[in-house]
Amino acid sequence: MGQLDEARFEALIGAGCTKCSSKVLEIRTFLDRRLLIMLADPNDAGRWVHDGEKFVDGTYRITCASCSTVVFEDESCPRCNAVGGLERALEDTSRLAIPKRCPGCNEIELLALALVAAKAKSGAGTPKPEPLAEFGEPGHHTVAFACESCDAAVVTQKCPLCDATGPLRPRP
Repeated sequence: MGQLDEARFEALIGAGCTKCSSKVLEIRTFLDRRLLIMLADPNDAGRWVHDGEKFVDGTYRITCASCSTVVFEDESCPRCNAVGGLERALEDTSRLAIPKRCPGCNEIELLALALVAAKAKSGAGTPKPEPLAEFGEPGHHTVAFACESCDAAVVTQKCPLCDATGPLRPRP
């Protein structure tokens, strides 16, 4: 788990802002996003492929949408809990490069899974995430890519967010 478990996350969201009593909070998190890649460039905008546990697991900051009061903040890496890893995760680009062609069969289309910095607002139903980084930008980290034609796959061996050597903790 990250620094928040579901019970603590729900308690923070349920309480809202302690300063102005607003129930609308902005949540910053790293979420799983799937992309279709052709010749090493995105072929679509991608789609979120996380569940509620992973939404909570990647959370690194919660602020009041009205007065900007910080409700929760953690500067460790949301993926491996390395001290100071959040700064690297937000400022660095992906360390896993996607090739133009599948290394196994030379196919030009690949699927990629990335952890992407995102924000969402609570207080009005299920939070709808908005990416804070696009493919190739800081905060967008490829975790793995695979070829549907030959089942070849490559997965990063270090923390995809902060490049720590691990150990990578299990995700929910």
